[in-house]
Amino acid sequence: MTSIDLSGRKALVTGGAQGLGEGMARALADAGATVMIADISDAGKDVAASLGADHGFTRLDVTDDANWASAIESTVSTIGGLDLLVNNAGIEITSLLVDVEPDAIRKMRDVNVLGTTLGIKHGLRAMRPDGPAGQGGAIINVASVAATIAFPGIAVYSATKSAVDRLTRVAAMESGKLGYGVRVNCIYPGLVPTAMGAGLASDVAELGLFESPEAAVAGVVELTPSGRLGQVDDMADAVVFLASDAAKFITGAGLPVDGGMGM
Repeated sequence: MTSIDLSGRKALVTGGAQGLGEGMARALADAGATVMIADISDAGKDVAASLGADHGFTRLDVTDDANWASAIESTVSTIGGLDLLVNNAGIEITSLLVDVEPDAIRKMRDVNVLGTTLGIKHGLRAMRPDGPAGQGGAIINVASVAATIAFPGIAVYSATKSAVDRLTRVAAMESGKLGYGVRVNCIYPGLVPTAMGAGLASDVAELGLFESPEAAVAGVVELTPSGRLGQVDDMADAVVFLASDAAKFITGAGLPVDGGMGM
């Protein structure tokens, strides 16, 4: 999305080492923002290096409160501030409800709900007037079309992404009421052929819900009025828009980026 200028903005993207997070980080950088890649994987170092010398990497386990505090501190000191936070890190473990394992529930809850909640907490603390960045800004949470539809095999994932939607709306209200100057929105990505998306197609086929991974993908496309899967740049463009002044009067919103699948 080259028409939007984010020059001077300082962004932190969680889960930025691969997939949607990497694409979002690259799009923000292409729009002029300075980006800090945050990821539990050190592969994020290579992504940050590929963006250029002004960008950085911080190792972040999004489920750890102290780790979040240090990642925010590192971001502010390394790239000179923080006014954009993309809470993208997430996991999906496919299972029928009759077979779901408690450990799988806990992992998705911890990364998708606890991780996003801590991100909002520390992002608001950093960007509000008395914070170490203190210039206001925007938080963009990554939910999923799974929060708006009933797709088999992903019940718990869907529940966690529904929670991200609710967190977004309450955070936007609190930020506004308390004068933090931080807009909080989320996007609902459709199925994208990243490693996670491909894994989901294989998993639901293995569960017997579709004849093959290809049939699963075809089923998603059939449910999508736009007639195709999403692409990484579709999601990245939405993030760039919500990060920009073009969205300056948008807060507490969930933006579907799903080709109409969830309507």
